[in-house]
Amino acid sequence: MEVAPLAPQPLYEPGAVTPCYKLRYGWTGWPTVGTRFPDNMESALAAPSADWEADHLRLLEHSFSPERVLMTFSVTPQVAPVFFVARVKGRLQHALRQAGTPVKFSRKVALVSIGENHRDDVEQYIQQHGAKEAHGDSALEERLRPFTVVNSAVDLSRPSETTSGRYWYNLHLVLVHAERWRNANPQWLGKIREQSLRVAEKKGYEISRLSVVPDHVHFCLRGNIEHSPEQIALAFQNNLAYTLGQLRVWQATYYVGTCGEYDMNAVRSWE
Repeated sequence: MEVAPLAPQPLYEPGAVTPCYKLRYGWTGWPTVGTRFPDNMESALAAPSADWEADHLRLLEHSFSPERVLMTFSVTPQVAPVFFVARVKGRLQHALRQAGTPVKFSRKVALVSIGENHRDDVEQYIQQHGAKEAHGDSALEERLRPFTVVNSAVDLSRPSETTSGRYWYNLHLVLVHAERWRNANPQWLGKIREQSLRVAEKKGYEISRLSVVPDHVHFCLRGNIEHSPEQIALAFQNNLAYTLGQLRVWQATYYVGTCGEYDMNAVRSWE
């Protein structure tokens, strides 16, 4: 009897990988048509703070009017956009009910990725990264050129739209070789480039920029809103490791940060 081969076991798993991250999401909600938010919104926004912290969400900034509430949170890599949107809305609704001023929210919500750097800056940095890595070595720069992907068909300024809202879920992800060892072999770099694109297609991620250099990889991408940044990072780490011979290619860490059309200075000017 033929025995099916065992599926490869992941080399990189939650709890065994320690990320570096800077993740901030803006959340915008509206009351249903014909209704308004009450005057006690300031206290209602403060009430769920401990519960949001337990969900790995920390409220940083907020503003509101009778017609709209805007909040900015920092989150951990375990938080997926769909979870984030549901918990922010659900806990705020509960706080308003407890205060005796229940509000029925519109089904329409918006999530916006907010970064230290504008999305354009991140894309430009990754697009030029191979040349910077060459450090003036024109021959190396030429060898690295095929391993930078610029996909102008992916416009990260546009949201993913669902029946319940719009999501600008854009991430800058960096994976680094274990011990920073370098491999400039075109076959090696090509495998990383091609498998990265395959993983993205399979998982529902859209890569706008990709740079594969001898000791690390940069991605700028739109994530699947059901997947957390941690899930996205581990998907690339494990699938690439498998393609490269089931080796522990990567450091047991990664960097992931949000990037978008706004930074925190812009957020603080919202009204």
